[in-house]
Amino acid sequence: MPHIYKGKMMAELEGDFVIFLIGMHINKLWKVHKWLPIFRAMPRMIKELQEHSELGFLGHTMSPGVIVQYWRSFEHLEAYAHSRDHLHLPAWAAFNKRVGYADGDVGIWHETYLVQAGAYEAIYGGMPAFGLGKVGRLVPINGSRDSARGRLRQQA
Repeated sequence: MPHIYKGKMMAELEGDFVIFLIGMHINKLWKVHKWLPIFRAMPRMIKELQEHSELGFLGHTMSPGVIVQYWRSFEHLEAYAHSRDHLHLPAWAAFNKRVGYADGDVGIWHETYLVQAGAYEAIYGGMPAFGLGKVGRLVPINGSRDSARGRLRQQA
């Protein structure tokens, strides 16, 4: 069982970073042959990223339909996406060959956010390390950090 941080905590992460949201939307559940390979590919990519810190992957949080990924920089994310030496590019090519976008049986999406140092805030109450608090560090909230505005000011 993970350690539960009692009280209110906030996340701190040194420097700029990237938040990358990626997900799949199954529009036709019965077309398993189209969405199952996509579903199986992502855990292998996450494992590869976790084993190679030089790729700039900081960590992730997975929920049904979406994976939140944290990256050191957009350059790291882009380099991984286009690398012929890693798992993403072959998986992407296979998706486009097998499924593509034409029939709408399976949808995929992503959003990329470039976050400047100190231009974020997060709060976690009575939780294990999670999200940004898991890839950065958790620190107690007290005094002026007790509001979102205060947490943002503390980081600036």
